[in-house]
Amino acid sequence: MLLSSRRAFSVMTLAALAGLGAAAHAQEVLRVAASPVPHAEILEFVRPQLKAQGVDLQVRVFNDYVQPNLAVSDKQLDANFFQNRPYLESFNKDRKTDIVEVPNSDVHIEPFGAYSQKIRKASELREGAVVAIPSDPSNSGRALSLLAREGLIKLKDPSNIKSTARDIVSNPKKLVIRELESAQLPRALPDVDLALINTNYALEAKLDPGKDALFIESGQKSPYANFIASRKDNASSPAVTKLVAALHTPEVRKFIQDKYKGAVIPAF
Repeated sequence: MLLSSRRAFSVMTLAALAGLGAAAHAQEVLRVAASPVPHAEILEFVRPQLKAQGVDLQVRVFNDYVQPNLAVSDKQLDANFFQNRPYLESFNKDRKTDIVEVPNSDVHIEPFGAYSQKIRKASELREGAVVAIPSDPSNSGRALSLLAREGLIKLKDPSNIKSTARDIVSNPKKLVIRELESAQLPRALPDVDLALINTNYALEAKLDPGKDALFIESGQKSPYANFIASRKDNASSPAVTKLVAALHTPEVRKFIQDKYKGAVIPAF
């Protein structure tokens, strides 16, 4: 009887120790929404580092700019990585959401470019040419600013990054501005004369911004850095803090530089 009691005690002790070991290795789950390229690729690069720090990074890929914010706002996901400040400000205002930028979380800049399958340089644009730009307010203003920089149009206030088509004061070639959802712009290339495309969608469409863009933004002093966004209740959580730190390493900087070769520029 005594041996049975000892044996039972040993089994219970081993089970308890096993439970403690499992608890010690438990991973905190961090669910992050991201665009496929480059955001999800960068997140996958830091996944092993986070795992070693006790964070199970789960990346959910989205192909649009609306659902990643809604999923965070509705607490389906913890954070997202796909957007810049002008877009987030516009989204919160339009959707009555309260997504916040995680402090000091800028990761990279994606210079915005103009692409065409019909011409080789901007000066070849015909009168009445159709130019496709993103339909969301922040990116449409960005596209118009780039057109103005190239001298194709003039804007009422060139410094206003939220300009709309109504702010065009001069359009010498009578360009027809067509607004489309950002994700549709690469597919629209055969049907328009020029399309201004976000770099993440250009890369997904196998366009090389360095070679294929007729003209492109400078990456210097850009207000369009992409960062980690979250809700106020978890923007400073330990897991999110570890994610930001993991994204701000020399290894990530080198990964961005080597993989994207100037199409994506580190912002830290």
